Amino acid sequence: MTPVQKLAGLVALIMVLMAAAAGVTWRVQDWRYDGKLAKQAANFQTDLDAIRNAATAQARAEQDKRLATEQQLAAADQQHSKELSDAQRNQALLRDRLATADVRLSVLLAEDPASGCDVPATPGAVGVVHAARRAQLDPAHAQRIIAITDDGDNAVIALRACQSYVRAVSP
Repeated sequence: MTPVQKLAGLVALIMVLMAAAAGVTWRVQDWRYDGKLAKQAANFQTDLDAIRNAATAQARAEQDKRLATEQQLAAADQQHSKELSDAQRNQALLRDRLATADVRLSVLLAEDPASGCDVPATPGAVGVVHAARRAQLDPAHAQRIIAITDDGDNAVIALRACQSYVRAVSP
């Protein structure tokens, strides 16, 4: 064998050894990184499970809160509907009593020329005034006054319903 052939054989041998070393190195790296990647994937899956559980719990809490608010609003709606129907029933009863002259609306006169008694400027104790003169209102005017108070009662009940709704839905 000539020295050139020996050198070529030596270079070939070195190349084969280097390729084998590189292959072994890649295999070792693969095993090492495989373990790290598996551990990383397991940690990632654990984190995803924790995030999913937290999101599910939060969604469930929000849904329970919404359901409680809906139930509260339904109860308030029933209460306000009952108040409204009671007020309308009472107003209808009063209108019927006015129409049949069972009840008459009257106003206290500011001056009583016969007795020289004036209505006091400041309100006194609540009660029925027997001594002062009163003027009976025409039934048609009484009906209009009752209609106005009916509208006022309905407005107050609707306002309370709106306020209750706002309190229920605002944080």
